[in-house]
Amino acid sequence: MTAEAIILRPTGAALIARALQQLGVKVIFGLVGIPVVQIAEEAIALGIRFIAFRNEQAASYAATAYGYLTGRPGVCLVVGGPGVLHAMPGIGNSSINAFPMLLLAGSCETHLVTKGAFQELDSISLLTPHTKIAVRPSLDSISQLLTHAYRSSWYGRAGTGFVDLPADVIQGKAEEAASETRIVPVAPRAGSDPEKLAKVAKLLMSAQAPLVVVGKGAAYAQAETAIRQLIDQTDIPFLPTPMGKGVLPDSHPSNTSSARSTALKGADVVLILGARINWILHFGDEPKWSSNVKLIQVDISAEEIGKNNGDAEHGIVGDINVVVPQLTALLQGWKYDTASLYIQALQVSKLKNEANAAKTAKIEKSPMGYHQVFDIIKNTLHRLSPPEDGNVVYVSEGANTMDISRSVFPVEHPRLRMDAGTHATMGVGLGYAIAAHAAYNYPNPEARTGPSTSSKKVVCLEGDSAFGFSMAEVETMARYNMDILVFVVNNGGIYHGDSKDSDEWLKLQENTKQGQNGGLRSTSLGWEVGYEKMAEMCGGKGFLVRTPEELATATEEGFKATVPVVVNIIIESGSAKKLEFAWQKSGAKK
Repeated sequence: MTAEAIILRPTGAALIARALQQLGVKVIFGLVGIPVVQIAEEAIALGIRFIAFRNEQAASYAATAYGYLTGRPGVCLVVGGPGVLHAMPGIGNSSINAFPMLLLAGSCETHLVTKGAFQELDSISLLTPHTKIAVRPSLDSISQLLTHAYRSSWYGRAGTGFVDLPADVIQGKAEEAASETRIVPVAPRAGSDPEKLAKVAKLLMSAQAPLVVVGKGAAYAQAETAIRQLIDQTDIPFLPTPMGKGVLPDSHPSNTSSARSTALKGADVVLILGARINWILHFGDEPKWSSNVKLIQVDISAEEIGKNNGDAEHGIVGDINVVVPQLTALLQGWKYDTASLYIQALQVSKLKNEANAAKTAKIEKSPMGYHQVFDIIKNTLHRLSPPEDGNVVYVSEGANTMDISRSVFPVEHPRLRMDAGTHATMGVGLGYAIAAHAAYNYPNPEARTGPSTSSKKVVCLEGDSAFGFSMAEVETMARYNMDILVFVVNNGGIYHGDSKDSDEWLKLQENTKQGQNGGLRSTSLGWEVGYEKMAEMCGGKGFLVRTPEELATATEEGFKATVPVVVNIIIESGSAKKLEFAWQKSGAKK
């Protein structure tokens, strides 16, 4: 081999970047250092966009959200050792929510293993129990193993594929030209056996109170067309889970979101599409559900069928995009009676709950409350961009911020709302917002939703506690010219918040002065922290608001801005209450 040929041999970093390009990867999220910086630079040279975060945790969350939005694995690149440890929350998020992610991490040179090398960590042993696959390629197997990890993270129930990349593999030079990486096609779709489908169809047609639950798995599967046809043809009422919103429009007449408790308690046969019977659905148990309800799951994972109170006998293993059309065909010519007692009860509950919500939103306070704040934001955004246009993506996190806002902001198209998800994970918000911006606004985007082809405005609704997990990523937004609009709902604490004027707070402070047990509550945060300055200090815009007029103005200016915007909203602090997510209330058997 000539000297010239040796010089032209590709490095491992170049082979990795080329394999990613050939797999169709458009964006990589991460935080680089030695030795993975070479991979990032090679990827950029090939036209792959690299978004560098301030913390691996946020980068890994972004990659999982990107996987959910696009339907293909999001890619995250980190250094070894502490980089891997910091990225582990993304692995948990990927696994629990079934979002596909390909995690690439550097590691020490192969010959230094066990010697205490720089950032040495046995990542394969650490991550094997928590990922779908964990591999370490050699120079001559990079293309093969990257492809295998990518496919494994995506096919079946999605999760994480992990590839450990030793420094000598990244920096080494291949002895011969690498083979081309083959494009990984969409996974084959599984249907169900006709006999079981026929039984499920008969159950639905004989039900007195049928219900369809639409989960985020249906949104991820991009099954909106099939599900819309089923509901339109049969008139069965449906209930979306928080991230299932938009698979069918919130404005659809069969939507029962505002009568959720009545819908669950009154249903006798329930078809569950892409949702698990976990805490979000109260495990299918009393008192939230009827004691004799039949819960029929459609899931790509056989292990989910029959879990908790699920009906294993009638559960269906298969792809929603295949199973639902098969079921719709069997229900041809049948419609549920919209004059039934169940529908009547749902309508009564809807009218009552919607009237109460509207009344609460119009209550004027000083400082403002959650409902008033969200009503002002909603009305301003709808004037600027009507929901039917599908040009606003909502991201929400923070217990009260997320629980209350999910029912306030209507979503008319799929994959336009993300929240803390199955693990109720705080800290995902800004990473998710960056992922949404990358998925929907980058040239030749991998994901599109709704009738409009224009770019989408990402609106992030953050509790002050949740914002604190990843507020440094506002600088990431600014660096990449992301015009994301962030609202920080600031009550000075976790859950109910805190107030310097509250009797409890004053008593605690007085006790502290007297040497007794006292001080701040464990749920207290800094009082009226100037979060808006996070945007100002890195070239964005910040607004501190206290009044409805200030909030409406900040919302409009923030929506129209071409830089990141943080609107810091000072709201009332609540009284000390039992700490729990809203959906956990009254969930225990009595």
